[in-house]
Amino acid sequence: MREQNYKNHRKFYPPHHFIYLPLLIVMEIFGIYEILNDPRNQLTWILFSIVIFLLFYLAFMTRQHYALGLQNRMVRLEFKQRYFEIFGQRSDDVADKLGFDQIAALRFAYDDEFKELLYRALHENISGDEIKRSIMNWRADRQRI
Repeated sequence: MREQNYKNHRKFYPPHHFIYLPLLIVMEIFGIYEILNDPRNQLTWILFSIVIFLLFYLAFMTRQHYALGLQNRMVRLEFKQRYFEIFGQRSDDVADKLGFDQIAALRFAYDDEFKELLYRALHENISGDEIKRSIMNWRADRQRI
């Protein structure tokens, strides 16, 4: 991955920003134009409406993709905050050595088990599923969507 700076920090999702949304706008304008000029061709405009609906659905699903990405980012931040609270140190090096599945699994462990499981994740490279199976006292996460 390239080094990030001011000029390249914005992130676009090309299918959403450069295909779906512009296509929706063009098709809406074209559809309104055709409806005003040829209201008798019902089947064509029903099919056209279905296509527009599908494009809106794709745009909606892309938004869901963004929401899940944001949620995953928050899980990582929660890990970093918790690590700092427990160990009193920054977690950048530790977090870089763990996979997201491991970080997400560690959320379910209370602090005493967290330390042990984190050690195992780092030194034995146990998977997120193995971390979850090893938790004796489950700490529920009822806010995950």
